[in-house]
Amino acid sequence: MNRWSKRPSGANVLAGAFLVLVAVVILYPVLMAVLGSFKTNAELSGGGSFWPAHWQFANYSKAWKGANFARFSWNSLFVSVAATAGTLIVAAMAAYAADRRDFPGKRLAIAIQASTMFISIGAVVLKPQFDLMVAVGLHRTLWGVVLILIAGHAGTYFMLASFMRSIPRDLDEAAMIDGSGFFRTFRSIILPLLKPGLGVAGLFVFRSAWNEYILPSVFTMTNPKLQTLTVGLANLRYGVSAAMQTDLMLAGACISLLPLLLVYLLANKSFVQVTAGSVKG
Repeated sequence: MNRWSKRPSGANVLAGAFLVLVAVVILYPVLMAVLGSFKTNAELSGGGSFWPAHWQFANYSKAWKGANFARFSWNSLFVSVAATAGTLIVAAMAAYAADRRDFPGKRLAIAIQASTMFISIGAVVLKPQFDLMVAVGLHRTLWGVVLILIAGHAGTYFMLASFMRSIPRDLDEAAMIDGSGFFRTFRSIILPLLKPGLGVAGLFVFRSAWNEYILPSVFTMTNPKLQTLTVGLANLRYGVSAAMQTDLMLAGACISLLPLLLVYLLANKSFVQVTAGSVKG
């Protein structure tokens, strides 16, 4: 092999340039938001320089106090963790039952799951959802938000179902021969093997629950102490003088990104395992 053959081809150069362009398009708004969080409101409104003229580190402390971040962060963490755990449990059990068992109405159940993924009716269902939570007495707690988020588990179900199909059925049969029941096999055999899929799915569920705005705002209108971080950030929009506080909103948004980054770091191993498995396969 001569030295000329090591040169990248035109297709590789174009692919690399395209990936760099995509990275710039994705990261540029994030960089602008981070830098904007250290600017004054006047700089942001006037469209000043790219870098802050004077770094306003106090924006973060003002945002923390102004949005009551301590309480609202705890509320968001509760909703996100509870919704993630509940969604993973329900979706994993549903995927296991649908993949390993035949029962009446199986195809109909899968079709209904698929229809909830591709048919989005948005705010139309807010009224019935709220009425349902009123009927069960959960309209004044965050548990109502958690249950509604868990109910929308169709995407997680299909993601885990694809992982479930990669687990050999021979393991189930061997466990059954050894005297393990259906649920014990699921808990002791299937769940440990499903960890990469659970990690990837959990990251998406946590991100969606953490960024949810409409549901928490509707369910916490009469009880501001239960507001989540996204609702609290929206309350930072206007200050006492009715002036838009863009600097504090950007600082609060940057703070709210930290839990998502932490969850990604925890789930990064699952992404690596999934990518390695797909390449190997």
